[in-house]
Amino acid sequence: MADSESIGLDPELRPDGGGSGEPPEPGAGAGARRRLPVRRLAVLVLVLVLLCLPPWWTLFAAGADWPSPVLPLGTLVLVGWMVSFPFLMVAGHGRRRNDRAARIADTSLGVIWVLFTWSVLGGLVDLLLGGLDVGGTGRARGVAVAVAVVAAALLGWGHHEAMRVPRIRRLDVHLPRLGAGLDGTRVVVLADTHYGPIDRADWSARVTEAVNALDPDVVVHAGDIADGTPAQRREQSAPLGTIRARLARVYVTGNHEYGSEAQGWLDRMADLGWEPLHNRHVVVERGGDELVLAGVDDVTAAHSGLAGHRADLADALAGADPALPVLLVAHQPKYVPEAAAAGIDLQVSGHTHGGQIWPFNFLVRIDQPVVHGLSRHGERTQLYTSRGTGFWGPPFRVFAPSEITLLTLRSGAA
Repeated sequence: MADSESIGLDPELRPDGGGSGEPPEPGAGAGARRRLPVRRLAVLVLVLVLLCLPPWWTLFAAGADWPSPVLPLGTLVLVGWMVSFPFLMVAGHGRRRNDRAARIADTSLGVIWVLFTWSVLGGLVDLLLGGLDVGGTGRARGVAVAVAVVAAALLGWGHHEAMRVPRIRRLDVHLPRLGAGLDGTRVVVLADTHYGPIDRADWSARVTEAVNALDPDVVVHAGDIADGTPAQRREQSAPLGTIRARLARVYVTGNHEYGSEAQGWLDRMADLGWEPLHNRHVVVERGGDELVLAGVDDVTAAHSGLAGHRADLADALAGADPALPVLLVAHQPKYVPEAAAAGIDLQVSGHTHGGQIWPFNFLVRIDQPVVHGLSRHGERTQLYTSRGTGFWGPPFRVFAPSEITLLTLRSGAA
């Protein structure tokens, strides 16, 4: 799902655009300050209307001929959501971070998205049946009931999928440059845990148990650890300190850390015994062979205003033996062109959530080269994109299951 900034709900609007750093011309700053919020408000209103119009039409207004209170009541509910949603998002995800407001806003957004999707599909079915002269006068009401039933079922199932301990996804990855001593190295990938407004400390502990049961050599957390500061999410993140790995536990920042104390999360993970790969690398050894574990900050870090935070692969690999194979952890799959240009053997990423709630995966694909799974880029580089371990915002996963990934590294070609 989209976050608050991508739908125009940034609570800390920057009138200068945050771009060049040049001061505005005299007299231009006030105009820019007035125009930017107006444009954002217009976009927001348009998005909310577009989300609500298909459910309003399919469920209430498209000739379903409900008893008289249904149409005005349904209209009132949808209008009430459109008016209250921006305030709930700002209260929940802005400076104040009110978790109750965030839970209401996030859950309602997921409900509206599912209703929007299936109302559009229901409306198309209604048009098709009407064109075939099937269903008669009760067709519109039947479609409305079907849409409501399907949406309710998907929301119930999707909530269960979001809150459960993820399934284990197992995959062999062949790296031609991997030494024989490292053949069979077990790499467990976590990503997008998004500890947040819903207290999931117990879930976090059960995820830790599942990871330890896999007996990993390396554990990777590929970013977006939480929505909130380390202090706010202390209990939820604490179980990460009990994860065991023979060779290393490594972590990189995701884009969400840059809205909630990224440096604090690097420090928190170091306190829990992990290696924060803040544009740096570590070398692990097994059976006389070595593997470079490198990590870069998220691609959004350069615009965060934090000194020294940016995605810098050259710094991450500085001093590493170029003959050694490299596993790079980078939060977003879109970093893979840089990895391929540098001859990285395997990049591990998250960020996409596999779309989280279908059909959002098609929108994710516009921004990212891969939505999930193993892919090849350039002559040497492979990319594994995790669907993520947790969820962002709406506590639903529909046709995009969460995962704890076990990558078994194999030497030689497939």
